[in-house]
Amino acid sequence: MNELKITLESVNPVVLWGPNNEYFELIKRSFPKLKVVARGNEVKALGEEQELSYFNEKLTNIINHLDKYHNLSNNDIETLLGSSSSKSTKDDKTREGGEETGASEVIVFGPNGMMVKARTANQHKMVKSINTNDVLFAIGPAGTGKTYTAVALAVRALKNKEIKRIILTRPAVEAGENLGFLPGDLKEKIDPYLRPLYDALDDMIPADKLKTYLENRTIEIAPLAFMRGRTLDNCFVILDEAQNATDMQLKMFLTRMGPSAKFIVTGDVTQIDLPKKQQSGLIGALRILTEIKGIDIIYLSGQDVVRHKLVRKILEAYGDIQ
Repeated sequence: MNELKITLESVNPVVLWGPNNEYFELIKRSFPKLKVVARGNEVKALGEEQELSYFNEKLTNIINHLDKYHNLSNNDIETLLGSSSSKSTKDDKTREGGEETGASEVIVFGPNGMMVKARTANQHKMVKSINTNDVLFAIGPAGTGKTYTAVALAVRALKNKEIKRIILTRPAVEAGENLGFLPGDLKEKIDPYLRPLYDALDDMIPADKLKTYLENRTIEIAPLAFMRGRTLDNCFVILDEAQNATDMQLKMFLTRMGPSAKFIVTGDVTQIDLPKKQQSGLIGALRILTEIKGIDIIYLSGQDVVRHKLVRKILEAYGDIQ
């Protein structure tokens, strides 16, 4: 039996192991083939060499994360460990078509080291698709993370200096409420419709930096109507709630695309708020753009719902997913 000793020099063991050693117990459970003991600032593990090597790699990742972000959570530990419990089970991730889904892939680190990651197979498809396609349609019911993942991809591109600006837009369609009766000027009337986009950004960019980005228009959030007549280049553009765009609006949006731009269109064809006699432009676009190279369409399903566990059952009850 082999032995591995690790000395904790750069991090506080009390923080690393968590309240009541919660994180330590989680790490131990992830390596059932090893005997792991912690004393002071030293960690000792006994077991097979291959298993020890994998343990060393994962614990080092956790230590580096804590050293860099000064923060740890259960979710961080689970993500850094991966979905597997040991090297031997590492390949037991959910597979699709014989390939790993990569559901634990981190897209971007948010404030305090918060990990924003692809959590399902279809979210991972979105991550892979945007690397090879310039237009991506992500279609699925509420709670599948399509908008959140799209915003994360845009923030990653900005942080990596792949683009200079992010533009987030939505049709300002009244979802059972009357826009005209809301108080305030146009911006104050429109902002509630764009709030989900702000919420996603709050998870990914520190508040002071986000404020600066919004003020200097590095990040722009605006109603779809404001896109008319513009050329959107060297930027990452997301059209959210696209099911509420008309044929002409969606055509207008897609033809704003400059030579060095990425577009993601998200929508849920089961939640159309347009007047009954008006067809959703998203439905038409999904029909006529399917075969164009450089445009990809990914359909998310109930299996991708990442909100409360009841959300999937609610959607099933309403018939939005089968």
